[in-house]
Amino acid sequence: MRLRIASMIAVAAAVVSTSAVAADLPAKAPPYVPPAPVWNWSGFYIGGHIGAAFGGDNSFNSDVFGLVGSNNDAAFMGGGQVGADYQFGSNWVIGIEGQISGISNTDRTFSDGFGTLRDRNEWLASVTGRLGYTWGPGLLYAKGGVAFRDNSGLTMVSLGDPTFFVDRQDTGYTVGGGLEYMFSPNWSAKVEYQYFNFNTTDITTLGFATGTFLNFRDDFHTVKVGLNYRFNWGSPVLARY
Repeated sequence: MRLRIASMIAVAAAVVSTSAVAADLPAKAPPYVPPAPVWNWSGFYIGGHIGAAFGGDNSFNSDVFGLVGSNNDAAFMGGGQVGADYQFGSNWVIGIEGQISGISNTDRTFSDGFGTLRDRNEWLASVTGRLGYTWGPGLLYAKGGVAFRDNSGLTMVSLGDPTFFVDRQDTGYTVGGGLEYMFSPNWSAKVEYQYFNFNTTDITTLGFATGTFLNFRDDFHTVKVGLNYRFNWGSPVLARY
């Protein structure tokens, strides 16, 4: 009887001791879950782009009999851009950007069979504001502002160099939009469409015949891809909670 009581006391003591040790052990930590990344678009950037430029409206008005006009369908373009963005709220980005692009060949020509007139543009530039909506590393944006082009103007490419008056605007407007993706903390890539409009070019006394006139709409459509290096403001572009 005494042996049985002693055994029961020993078992009870062991249970109490085990419970006390278990109570002193730290609770098991939950598995680590990395925080979701937070993408910050605020900062300056500089980059480059390549693409194509397409002549816009191919129609023209003239009183020159038999005048034929042609407009190149596409030309290679390449250049650079610099800008700054500011992200406000959680999903909105506002910014400003300046860019310039050289163009390989955007000749527009007019000929009556005796003389030929050529309108050439060798570069396009713009200063635009942009507003975008961002979700994580993606940014969908619209842009618009002032457009510029070279002032080389129109020239005769055959039958001498007759006198003519040209009203050709080298400043116009531009609108467009694109999609940009931040694929690393300091690098982003974009694809963009941009439309340039320089109103109407008016020409009189072409040299084909005194007092003649010619006018046509001056505009371009451009499509390009670009790469930007981004300088963040104060905090990493890719931060974590």
